[in-house]
Amino acid sequence: MTVYHFVYDLEFFALKESGYSEQLHWWMLATVVAGSFVFLTGASLYLAHAHKIRWRPWSQRLAVIMLAALAITGVTRFVTPESYIFFGILHMIAFASVAGLAFLRAPWWLAAAAAAAIFAIDESVSSEWLNASSVSWLGLASVTPMASDFRPVFPWLAPALLGIGTAKLCHRQGWLHGLAIPKLDGMLERAVRFLGRHSLLYYLLHQPVLFVLFWMWLQLAGR
Repeated sequence: MTVYHFVYDLEFFALKESGYSEQLHWWMLATVVAGSFVFLTGASLYLAHAHKIRWRPWSQRLAVIMLAALAITGVTRFVTPESYIFFGILHMIAFASVAGLAFLRAPWWLAAAAAAAIFAIDESVSSEWLNASSVSWLGLASVTPMASDFRPVFPWLAPALLGIGTAKLCHRQGWLHGLAIPKLDGMLERAVRFLGRHSLLYYLLHQPVLFVLFWMWLQLAGR
C-alpha cells in the first residue's frame, strides 16, 4: 500500500508522467493489496464474532471506520475535487462489515458461493440506469466513475465473503491453532504486530506524511 501510494505521489507531484501509477504492474499491486484488505476484513469479522456477535465492539469499530471514510471523502474532495474518493477501500470495508453479518452463521461454502456469484454478476451486468451517482457505488454502471480510489460493492464484496468462508473453514478444521504458536517477541515481530493492531491509524497517516515529505523535498530541490 505504501509503495503504491509513493508511486501515485510521484505522478501527483509531476515527478513522473501522467498515467505512471496506472501501468499494469502498479495497477495489479494496488488491486492485490486492496483485495487483501477486504479479505482480512471478512476473516477478522468471523474471528471476532465466531461464537456470537458482540454488538458493542462491532458498532464501535464500524463507527470509527465510517468516520475515517467520511474524512477521506472530505479531504480528497478538497485536494483532488475532480477525482475525489466517494466509495473507496474504507467505504467498502464499512459496507462489508455490515453485509458480512448475514454469513457469519451460514456454512462456509455458502459464503464462497456468494462471492463467486458476485464476481459473475460483476462480469455480466452493466446498465446505463446505474450510472447515477446515487447508485454508482454498486459498481454495475456502464461507465466507471472518476475517483482516485473506487472499490464498489461489485466485485469488492466478494473478497470479504471469501475471507469469512476461509476463516470459518479453517476454524472448523482446527487449522488456526498453528497461527498461535509463534510468539512474535523479537523487535521486528513486535513492530509488525504493532502495525497490524493499528493498521487503520497507519492507513490514515501514511499518505499525509508522504505528501509532506514530497513537498519538503521539492522545496529543498527548488522545484
